[in-house]
Amino acid sequence: MKLSIGIEYALHCLLYMIDIKENETVGIKDLATFQGVSESYLAKVFAKLSKAQIVKSVPGVKGGYTLCKTPENITFLDVVEAIEGKEPIFKCAEIRQNTLLLDKNNLPKIYTDCPCTIKIVMLEAEEKMKNYLNTKTLAWLHSHVDTILTKEQKEKTIAWFENRKK
Repeated sequence: MKLSIGIEYALHCLLYMIDIKENETVGIKDLATFQGVSESYLAKVFAKLSKAQIVKSVPGVKGGYTLCKTPENITFLDVVEAIEGKEPIFKCAEIRQNTLLLDKNNLPKIYTDCPCTIKIVMLEAEEKMKNYLNTKTLAWLHSHVDTILTKEQKEKTIAWFENRKK
């Protein structure tokens, strides 16, 4: 299973946006510069976040992006689905119905009425992952990171973004 780097970019950038003053915005260029990531790729990520109503774009000279919801109401699952889409990770092609020994025009009921066991396991695993990601919010991440970063690191980060607006 592979999820795109866009999820990591999004979560890190959304984390920084929590500490932006109310009614202030942050630009893609600043977020990309701070993170050391591609500005064009990050713009595509933010377009997806905007479409999912996680962030909103504010036009104008002092424009940029702001959060649409409180950090308590933005889950990791929201971000994953915004970036990757809501399609299931596993898609069963029912290849069991293609077995050489079967008549494809007259399949036994066990091949048509019973769900594929592999599909059931994979979908259950995906559901457990989604449920877990739904318990982790940006507020939780912010709180957790606060236990890791020093006060000085956090202050420098906030100051860096504030100084970009001047």
